[in-house]
Parts: sequence; structure tokens; C-alpha cells
Amino acid sequence: MSDATTTDLYEVTMAMSYLQEGICEPATFSLFVRDLPPGRGFLVSAGLEPALDFLTGYRIEREDVKEFAEVLHRPPRDLEQLLGLEFDGDVRAIPEGRIVFGGEPLLEVTARMPQAQLVETYLLSQLCHQTTVASKAARCVLAAAGRPLVDFSLRRTHGPQAGFQVARLGALVGFAATSNVAAATALGITASGTMAHSYIEAFPSEEEAFHAFVRTHPGPVTFLVDTYDTDQGVTTAARVLREIHRGPGCAIRLDSGDLAELAQRARKILDVAGLPDVRIIASGGLDEYAIDNLVRAGAPIDVYAVGTRVGVAADAPFLDAAYKLVEYSGRPVMKLSSAKVTAPGRKQVFRRPGQADVIGLRGEEPSDGAEPLLHTVMRGGHRTDSPDRLAGAHERFIRDLEVLPASARAISAPEPLRPVMSQSLEALTSDLRKQLETAIRPGKTPGQAELRTT
Repeated sequence: MSDATTTDLYEVTMAMSYLQEGICEPATFSLFVRDLPPGRGFLVSAGLEPALDFLTGYRIEREDVKEFAEVLHRPPRDLEQLLGLEFDGDVRAIPEGRIVFGGEPLLEVTARMPQAQLVETYLLSQLCHQTTVASKAARCVLAAAGRPLVDFSLRRTHGPQAGFQVARLGALVGFAATSNVAAATALGITASGTMAHSYIEAFPSEEEAFHAFVRTHPGPVTFLVDTYDTDQGVTTAARVLREIHRGPGCAIRLDSGDLAELAQRARKILDVAGLPDVRIIASGGLDEYAIDNLVRAGAPIDVYAVGTRVGVAADAPFLDAAYKLVEYSGRPVMKLSSAKVTAPGRKQVFRRPGQADVIGLRGEEPSDGAEPLLHTVMRGGHRTDSPDRLAGAHERFIRDLEVLPASARAISAPEPLRPVMSQSLEALTSDLRKQLETAIRPGKTPGQAELRTT
């Protein structure tokens, strides 16, 4: 079994019919988010790299055909046309790390119709999940206001693969470290971890637990101090650190309770003990809203560790995204369904500093120094460049974030920028809508209306 079977069944049934009926001309599908989720002023494009890996290796093998046949209750010979089918199309996309808005294509696929249809499910799954999480993590970076963030999400994400993605996406937007060992080693991210409450409970006392931990780990250590009484835990940690002459690089971690108040008291205990360099790490159900409140309250917290709420993007866990046909065999097409109208034709997104993005047609020329956001990343089924690096995606994110209006950056009640259509795209959309509405009037068929491609 290959990743080719990671698809919805109707993609297979449609592809079979396309092949049978000779609907195999080039088709362009556009993947976009209709509207931003509530509480989001922007999105961060993510998931392109694994999507391109999938397309590069896409090929339907005999075992895949057998699986398709099994779920369709058909003999494998009925699906022979699918055997050996590869993705040999083109992809244009907005690179990872760019800030994007509703309606803007994250990616456009142009390939023979069966191939372009079969890859829909996998592409939506990759880009939607990762853009969702990257956007949530980016808001944590904003809330932390320069303080380091650590990804603690692995045990609460929707599976290990999702946990790996969260660690990668955190690094993409600027997290300092992850607790995920596999992600840290595979991606070159700093690994970070402390101890659990079970470790403290395994020893007769907190002090013995702290001393035992130090004996095993000669470098800087972090003590979890809220297993029993937090103030007493901080006092004990301070005493142990002074006894062993440790300070700089060491930390204590608060994981529950009123973190603002506890951090204030912990800071005072550490300072009185002569340990001003010992940092305070906070964890426990944190996300951008909680971090923003703590920062605004002046809590002396040096590092924020985020897990569950960020790893599953708890307040906005999905995107209203779509993968829609916009052109077939050189003919622009569109959908007229109520509340789900699509714009026809292959697109380009133009960005000018300080202005709303413009969604136009691919063939349009940029004006007034506008930057086109969609770039060709795959041609003929092969990447046009080497795989992107996390550092490059992070640099793009930082550049976009710096010029993002404060209203869109806001943690509470953000105001997203709303792209506008170019005159050319508006004209094509209006013209094609009129032709389609004429064609579907009673007594007519779509074939009676000649759809123009201008």
C-alpha cells in the first residue's frame, strides 16, 4: 500500500469515469481557504513541503489497484486503467511561511484531469492541518513578545505524525525548542525537557528528587516545583541549587495554578536566595490568550511551554478550505452554488506594502511594484528547486509579520485584511456567471452557451 490510497473514495470513482470517458485534458484546481476562522487576523501558509514530497513520489501500483477494487467490490481488471498512473503535472504555490488571507490560493495544481483529481484529499489534509497549526503557533509568538516558546504538544496531538508536524511548524514561526525527540533530531531543532510530577513522587521528598536529578544531569537543570506546595517547592529548589553552586542556565517550572501570582512569589524567593539568573518556565494549558494575559500582567516568566491548545489549534481546529476546478482544457469554469461561488481561471496573488492583496489572473502583469506570491514549485511532476529549508520559511514569516497591520496582529478581536479581485478577474467572473445562468435556464442546456475564455 502506498500513499496513493490515502484518498476519499469518490476521487477514485471520478478518476475511473474520467479515464473511461476520455476526460483527460489538463485541468487546474485551486486550493484556498474561503474565510479565516473566528479569532484569526491572518494565516501562515504551511504544509507545502510534505505535499510536494507526496506528489513527487505519486504512482498507483498494483497493490493500490487491488485495494481500490476491494473497497469498490469490483474485480481488479475493472481498474486496470489506474495502474501506473503518476503525477506529471505542474504546481504553483505560495511558499511556506508567507502570511495569507481568505480567498487566496495557497496552491494551484495543473495536470491531466484524473491525476489532478486523485491528489485532492492528500493535499487538503496536509495544507489545512499545517496552516491551521502554524497560524496558532504564530499568534503565540506574537503574544510572548520576544520570550522563548517551547513545544510540549506531542502527547496531546492527534497522533505522532501530527506531533512531528507541530514541532516543525513551531520552529517555522520561531519557537526556541521542542520536547519531541524525533522532530528535534530529524529537523535540527533544540530539544528541551524537564521532569514530570511522577518523578518527584517516586522519591521520599522533593529535595531528594532534586538532588538525584542533579547527580544524573551535571549540566543546567530545571526543577518542577508545584507537585505539592509551590512556594515550598521553589524554596527547596533554591536551596539545592545554592548547595551545588548552580545558577545560570538553570530554571524552575510552574505547571498549574495562578501562574502570574505564583511567578511573582517564585521570583522573589529566587532573588532573595541570590539566584537572579535562575529562570522561570511556565506551562499548563497555555495558548496565545493565556500568554498575552500573563505578559500584560507583568508576570516574571522567562519561557512559555505550550502543548495541547496549540498542538490541536483548540479554538479554531479546522479551515473552511476547498480544492476547486477553475479551468479545464483551457476553458475557465466556476461553481455557482449558494455561499460557495468560486472564481474561474488560474490565479495570481499580488501584494503591495500597506495595501490589500489583489487576487488576479495568472497572465496579469504586476503593477506599482506588486509582488506575485504564487511561484512554480513543480513542473512535469518534478520539483523546480531543492526542498525548502525551515530557515528560509522562518525568514519569510518574519518579513511578512513585520509589515502586517497591528489590527491583524491583535490577539483579541483581530481584523484580517480582505483581498480584492483585479478588474480582469472580476470581468471574467461576471461574464462567465452570466453565460452559465443563461445556459441553465429552462429549455436550455450548458452546451447551448458558448463559454468565452477571455
